[in-house]
Amino acid sequence: MQPLEWSRAQARRFLATYHFTRGSLGEVLARLGSIQFDPLRPLGCNHDLVLQARVPGYRVDDWQQAAYGERLLYDAWDKQACLVPPGDWPYRTIYRDYFERAWQKRILGPYASEVERTLEELSRRGPLSSLDFEDQTRVDEWAGSWYGPKLVKQILRALWDSGHVVTHHRVNGRHVYALPTQVIPEEHLCARPATRRESLRFVITRRHQTAGLLRDFADGGLWGDQVRTPERRETIAELVAEGVLTTVDVEGDRYHLRSEDLRWLDLEPPEPRMVFVAPLDSIMWDRTAVSRLFGFDYVWEVYKPESERRWGYYVLPVFYRDRFVARMEAKVEGGSLRIERWWWEEGVEVSGQLLEAFAVAAREFSGYLGAGEVKLGRRMAIATRKGLAEALLGRVDP
Repeated sequence: MQPLEWSRAQARRFLATYHFTRGSLGEVLARLGSIQFDPLRPLGCNHDLVLQARVPGYRVDDWQQAAYGERLLYDAWDKQACLVPPGDWPYRTIYRDYFERAWQKRILGPYASEVERTLEELSRRGPLSSLDFEDQTRVDEWAGSWYGPKLVKQILRALWDSGHVVTHHRVNGRHVYALPTQVIPEEHLCARPATRRESLRFVITRRHQTAGLLRDFADGGLWGDQVRTPERRETIAELVAEGVLTTVDVEGDRYHLRSEDLRWLDLEPPEPRMVFVAPLDSIMWDRTAVSRLFGFDYVWEVYKPESERRWGYYVLPVFYRDRFVARMEAKVEGGSLRIERWWWEEGVEVSGQLLEAFAVAAREFSGYLGAGEVKLGRRMAIATRKGLAEALLGRVDP
């Protein structure tokens, strides 16, 4: 089958329509299939930011009712830690098997008796956080490790990664663990586990669903060590041959998307609005593609030393129509949304219409955060601050 041929403009329009057409929380979850979880929350967490960009009226932490109240989502390993539908359970064997092997030598084998006691205590007393277990033994040689020196915390992480326990809910970001029978519906938990090939096909198809459009050689971090490059390429070729995926040539670069998502081409693009985009939003997952399609180079600098940052600690991309038009650094201070810095992208025409879109977006974003008025910091260019201030006051010409 010959690939479709798109211009970069067509690819941008598709991604803008696919990602930023608004819908209910349930509709957005069904569309994306996976939302990357990150606990940092200067402006809500990453998953909050993903949802506020797509769900009208969304407020910080609304996801928790969907995940831990209605059980529309559960915490799982995907690209990284993500929120995914419970119906995924039988198909995520590729991750559980990988981590079962990875933790065997370090935890599951050497501490087998402690692992068994942890599962027994969880069955008897759960759900429990790592702080609630009776045994709080420390292993001094783990003092500098990512998961800390407590044996029970390392055991729980090994069990979580390999699917023997799941997140029941969180308290201040901390996992409260339970056995899968307490979280995953029986119909999914008791379904036949997918073979590696079935799991691989599922994961690759889902990754295209979440991103919308993926390059043939998308950045390696998108796939992880669980999906080996040769079998990924072979599986993509199979899915294309079967019509599950469609190949698209975008001015010399090869991409794929789910064939069923071609329907988004026939939909009208969403009404022009400004969107504040999460740093780990799935439209940002392949940064090379973002650069090639949108001319927007973005690096999340949150883990860089301050002296090495070009932009700032937690800077959000700003999207309008089918372009990234700006970057914003903001925080909640004294009950207000304070936009500390704002950088228009080079070549952006700052029209009255664009400034009006900023004013609407800033007020909606303030409401999402539960903040009051929008304030502007003084660390931005004078002309930029003046334009944004006039927009907030309603003093710009269309």
